Amino acid sequence: MKRINRENYLSILKNFKDQQIIKVLTGIRRCGKSTLLEMFGDYLKENGVEEKQIISINFENADYEELQDRKKLYEYIKARLVIGKKTYVFLDEIQNVPEFEKTVDSLFINKDVDLYITGSNAYLLSSELATLLTGRYIETKMLPLSFKEYMLAFEDKTDISRKFRDYLRYSSFPQAVELYKVNPENINMFLDGIYNTVLFKDVMQRKGITDKNVLERVTKYLYDNIGNRTSMKSISDNIEGIEKNSSYNTISNYVDSLIDSYLVFKANRYDIKGKEFLKTQEKYYAVDIGLRYYMLGQGSGRDMGHILENVVYLELLRRGYEVYIGKYDDLEVDFVAKKPENTIYYQVALTTRGEGKEDNKILNRELTPLKKINDNYPKYILTLDDDLDADFDGIKKINVLDWLLEERDSSY
Repeated sequence: MKRINRENYLSILKNFKDQQIIKVLTGIRRCGKSTLLEMFGDYLKENGVEEKQIISINFENADYEELQDRKKLYEYIKARLVIGKKTYVFLDEIQNVPEFEKTVDSLFINKDVDLYITGSNAYLLSSELATLLTGRYIETKMLPLSFKEYMLAFEDKTDISRKFRDYLRYSSFPQAVELYKVNPENINMFLDGIYNTVLFKDVMQRKGITDKNVLERVTKYLYDNIGNRTSMKSISDNIEGIEKNSSYNTISNYVDSLIDSYLVFKANRYDIKGKEFLKTQEKYYAVDIGLRYYMLGQGSGRDMGHILENVVYLELLRRGYEVYIGKYDDLEVDFVAKKPENTIYYQVALTTRGEGKEDNKILNRELTPLKKINDNYPKYILTLDDDLDADFDGIKKINVLDWLLEERDSSY
């Protein structure tokens, strides 16, 4: 299978190579964490590291089942350390090892060990581990392929609009791209495997949830309502099989479990005018639109406005932003993207064009909340319109595919 260059993630590992800090990769199963470690291993060998200096263990592989005992794991690694040289230790899907944090801590204190661990559940950085390793790790959150990475899989770079539709329909998981080239009909079987493994291993087993039917209904409800304001009450009120009097805590536990497994992402709301974070009416987004098609069927593609919003949300996460839903009085800004040194505001719309008397109505609807924001941070409208970029008193309208492919100023 052709390996797609994930340079954004790979550069992080390169930058922290040999530093006395644990490199943690988290993300949904099959998003590319194991392949990234393979790529990094190749990079090490290309730069003078010997094969024996790399210890790589994938705990999803039955060959390493006996090493799921943390003491045996430690002795196995200790016996293979290269004396007098740096040994690079890759522990893939480490959450399968009970009390793995004790082994990680023991390895960390060895100055000749450079440690990299991955996990498919937020449990990896639960309070216990985070407390144990405070200040001693950096976390890189991996997602499936960006559209720019997806395009790297194809030699033919033409017909970008069609490729974008296929990117949405046939999934952004790396292996799905290879399946697409052979037979797109096989992709649903692949996605079914991911979905059921995540639901069973990373949600039900990890959290002790026994009612799979209700869990699936909650998942489908969130996937069906991407980009809509959602509350625990609205979930309870709209899903068959959940008692109407189910406690807030029960529904919240289901949702938190889906977030911890990286199937779902939550965007909280931010009051731009009052400069405060709000605790109600958050929005949820899917990790992969192809997975949403698999779960909800072909009809789910009609909601293209929210699908595009979902894509932009994930891309902002990839670019290292904290992302919120903006509120200004009674108006909404789709995304407030924050970094310590910068804030950017985004509106996302399929088009800002109307017909006849409606010609400027959609455009004005998108511009109005941005115009009310009284600061000097950049403001953008992202659309699928193919006309030239426009500027409305400093608010820039740009084509979302250009933005996704980063064919223009990197500040976008």
